Formats: sequence, C-alpha cells, structure tokens
Amino acid sequence: MFNIEKELKKLPDKPGVYIMKDKDDHIIYVGKAISLRKRVRQYFRKNRKTKRIENMVSLVDHFEYIVTDNESEALILECNLIKKNMPKFNVLLKDDKTYPYIKIDMKSKFPNVYLTRKILNDGAKYYGPYASSGNAKEMLDFINNYFQIRQCKNFKERTRGCLNYQIKKCPGPCIGKITEEEYHEQIVQIMSLLEGNIARIEKVLDKEIREAANKLEFEKAAELRDKKIAIQRVTEEKQKVSNISLYDIDVIGIAKSEMQVCVELFMIRDRKMVERRHYFFEDLQDEKNKEILYDFIKQYYMDSMVLPNKIMIKEEIEDKELLEEWLSQMAGRKVEIKVPQKGEKLRLLEMAEKNADITLKNKEKEKVSTVMELKEILKLPKLPRKIEGYDISNLAGKYIVSAMCVLKDGEVNKSLSRKFQIKTVLGQDDPRCIWEVIKRRLRHSMERTDGPFGNFPDVIFVDGGITQIKAAKQAIAELGLSIPVYGMVKNSKHRTRALLDENRNEIALTEELMNVITAFQDCIHDTAINYHRKLRDKQITESTLNTIEGIGEVRKKELLKRFGTISGIKNASCEQLAEVNGITIELAQRIKKTLEK
Repeated sequence: MFNIEKELKKLPDKPGVYIMKDKDDHIIYVGKAISLRKRVRQYFRKNRKTKRIENMVSLVDHFEYIVTDNESEALILECNLIKKNMPKFNVLLKDDKTYPYIKIDMKSKFPNVYLTRKILNDGAKYYGPYASSGNAKEMLDFINNYFQIRQCKNFKERTRGCLNYQIKKCPGPCIGKITEEEYHEQIVQIMSLLEGNIARIEKVLDKEIREAANKLEFEKAAELRDKKIAIQRVTEEKQKVSNISLYDIDVIGIAKSEMQVCVELFMIRDRKMVERRHYFFEDLQDEKNKEILYDFIKQYYMDSMVLPNKIMIKEEIEDKELLEEWLSQMAGRKVEIKVPQKGEKLRLLEMAEKNADITLKNKEKEKVSTVMELKEILKLPKLPRKIEGYDISNLAGKYIVSAMCVLKDGEVNKSLSRKFQIKTVLGQDDPRCIWEVIKRRLRHSMERTDGPFGNFPDVIFVDGGITQIKAAKQAIAELGLSIPVYGMVKNSKHRTRALLDENRNEIALTEELMNVITAFQDCIHDTAINYHRKLRDKQITESTLNTIEGIGEVRKKELLKRFGTISGIKNASCEQLAEVNGITIELAQRIKKTLEK
C-alpha cells in the first residue's frame, strides 16, 4: 500500500516531473520541479493553496515521478504528459473555436486531401492549424491545381471518368488510369510540400522534366517546370512568414469574472494585427495571473507552427528564462518574453486585456444574468453555477425511476443528466424516492469529485412541494452536508410559476427566469418519463415473449433486433417472423397466436 508520508521522504533533490494519481490510478495532475523533494512536499503541507489545488490534493492516492538531467528536459516532458493525458486539475487549453487543418487519409487506397476542423486518432496525416480557413483553402487550391489527386469524397470503381478527370484535375484512379504506386508518389510530394521540405519534390520534378524532354514531350516538360516554379514560390512565401521581424510579437491579456477566466491573444505581424484568439478557463478565478500565463504559454506554443520573436505579458512569470530557452530552441532563434512598462507595446497589452474583458462579458452576458438573478432572489452566499433538478416517475407504484438534470451556468447541460432506478421504495412514495436518489447521488461526489457526477451542486431543485423539499433536506443532512433545496411549483398551464423554500414561502420569478426554469423542469420531467417508459416497455416485452414456448434469450434478442418492439413483432406476418434466424414457421404461428390474444 502506498504511504504518502514515507514516499515523500524518498523523493530525490533533483529536477524532474511528478505525476499525481487518484485511487483509480487516473492521472489528475502533472507538474515539473527543479527539486522534486521540495516541490512535491509543498502540496501536502498545511499552507495556503488555491481551491483547484486543494481539491486536487484531497484526491491524491499516490504519486509517481521521473527524474531528468535538467529543468529544461523536465519542462518538455511535463508539456508532453499534459498533452497526452489531459489531467483534470492542470490548466487545459480549450479554444472557443476550432482551427482548420489539411488532412490526408492514409488508410485509403487512393488518399484524398481535404480541410477538416477535427483531429481524430485515425491514422491520418494532419497539417496545421492554419490561422484562418482562407489560408488553408488557399493551400488546398494550390495542391488541387498542381497535383493530380482525386477530389471525390468516397472512392468507387467506375466505368467512366468523372468531370474532374475530363478536365485533368484527377488522374482517374477509379477507372484504373493510375497505379497505387504512382498515386502514392503524388501524396508523398504533397506531404513534403506541407512540411516545407521541397528538396525531394525538386529532385523528382527535375528527373521527370529531363525524361519528358528526352522523349520530346516538350508540353509536359513545360507543365512540370511551371509546377516546380509554383512550388518554389509558395514555399518562399511561407518562409517569409517564418522570418520573424522585430515587429512580429504576440500580446497576451487576461480578464476574470466570478465564473471563468478569458485569455486574449493578439498576433502582430509586420506592425499589423493578423489574428486574435481567445481561450476560456473555468475554476481558475483564485489563481494568480502569472500562474495562468505560465501554464498558457507552455501549452499554446508547444504546438505552434510559427513563433514570434517577442511575447508581451502584463507581469513577470516564474521560470521566464527557462521558457525563453525552450521557445528559442523550438524556433531556432531567440524568443523573448517581455513585460512592457510604457509606449506602444504597453498600449497593445492594455488593449488585449480590455478585449479579453469585453469577450468574457459578451460570452457570459445571458448566463450571468440568470445566475446572478437566482443568487439575488434566493439570497445565496455564492453564485449557483451548478443546479441539479430531480423528478420521480412511476405507474401505480411500479417501474419507479428518477431523473437528475443539471443547469450549468444558466443553461441546461444534457450531457450531465443521470437516471436512477429506485431500489429501496416499494409503492408510490415520491418523497421517500427523492430521499433515496439524492443520498445515492451525493455519495458519488463524496467518494470522488472527478467521477461522472463531478462536484456537489450549489443548489438542488425538486419537482414537488414541501414534502419533497423536506425529504431532500433530510438526505443532505444525514450526509453532513449543507446544500439549499427548493421546490418547483407549476401553474395551471404546467409552467414553473414560482420556487418554494423549506418554510413554504413562494419566491416569485421574472418572466425570463420563469422561462429558464420551466425549460429545466420540462427537461427533468421528460428524462424521467422516457426512462420510465423504456423500463416498462422492456419488462412488458420480455414478460410477454418469455411465456412463449421455444423462445429463449437468443431468439428473443433476434426478434427485437429485427422488429424493434412487441407491436412490431405482432404486426409482422408469419413469413416475416420465419425469416429471423432460429424461428421456424410453426414457432412463428405460435408467436402470432400468443400475441394476438
């Protein structure tokens, strides 16, 4: 068994990377250190930590470490491990939009080349990201103009060539006009072009030009020459972009709210702003700006195709010299991280921060109004960013289920919905069902906050009145927790008209808030009803088929797979039933007779 105190004493006073893991052996945090002994021990001392780090330490079951020769190696290893494992408690870079890549599907017999915004682990080659879809499309158009590759989405063998083949935009692999080897040579050249390595392409083209000239195919030789010149030109233009001037800088600004953090990036090239990007982070509100900047720079520039020669930030960060050394090695030239004190660069930095603030406010405008209004009318001590709602569904005390839905930052998040079968209640007793399901749900977060239920909710809403509220409060109290609970009260038109507190006080809602909570209550109700129907239909289906002699589990599954429901089986003819594997005509007749009773 791993003893943290004993293992802390074994830590070496050397640079390296430490890996924090939970009881399920999941990596939850990765960090680097000049001294593993000093850095890792700090986490387990009673010193002041941010909320994020406190939550992380509470889940640490054991840790591992890797010793490196120096801090620079530790930095690179840390970045690679974060990128590979995406630990829950590291600052993870998430853009609010996806950038275009050029994709080559290497698994295809005759690969095509196209734009995509999703990177999948599918064995394909991806090149990018490009700053804009225009830049990516321009490169793709160049490839389609100077290389003969198929442009259809799905490859099929044909008897006649398509229009692209007729106008010499495609070599006609579908009609056997080019071999796999010849086609693959084109793909290799395209990959070399996208990687910026044209020496191999030039060598191949020079050979083809000589061969065409020797055969007196002067028109073909001229086309190959033009292709070579075009490739050299587009490569030179790309190299010009990479040849960073004194005025090619990145400016990074930060803005914070109660809900999240926004990092704004301005890309200045040759005295002009060519691109702006913004990234959002949750649960970092109590982190220092310099710590957010440090983690952002590590992650962002690790995969950057082109690095600036200067990065402008508002305040000094930890290990600045180490980061500069690492960035300079990747760029092949000097890259500096600067904190401007005056002049044009300081004004650019202030503009980035102002834009970060505007971007954050615009993104949160609707969410904040809902969450802030709820905080005010419910007199809550903090923003109710995570609200869980519960409803019970049954039919005369049978097939009893519960649904949990989540209102996250003022919006229904369906991916966080959960469904429960009631285990301890016999008969129709909604308050007792509420007590059971809330107690079961909260225990999940007590065991692990990084599990499927996540952290505790800020508030709980129950579909019902004072008895349901009291049942929920009892479940919460029995676990030693304190979470506000409110009932959702509907009007005659089945819309949420008010919230009810534990003292039977009705809390009036504005029209806007009424719409949000009505949609939330409808989501909970629909989730519960649908789950109830699914269980009921399944049990009715299984019980009916189980009464038929000759129908076992295998044949039952085959019937349901083919016809979907009992009704589908009932409406099928004997001949159709007999088409199912294992069903004879006699058994089909028996099925029909039983279901038609």
